[in-house]
Amino acid sequence: MRKIQILGTGCAKCEKLAKHAQEAADNLGIECEIEKVTELNDIMRFGVMTTPALVVDGKVVVTGKVPAVKDVENLLKK
Repeated sequence: MRKIQILGTGCAKCEKLAKHAQEAADNLGIECEIEKVTELNDIMRFGVMTTPALVVDGKVVVTGKVPAVKDVENLLKK
């Protein structure tokens, strides 16, 4: 099972990124756990200064933008 984390304070962009991540995982048939990380101290532990950010299996793969569903699918395939 893949672990996907959405780093952000819960803004509209963060929610959109979470939706895109879930849709991408569903499209690929990947079982995943999606966790929203909203506490600033927890976000900073990842070294992220710009949100929203996408973390896949502990690795930061996107910061400061909301990638399209197809782009998230490509990131999950790696």
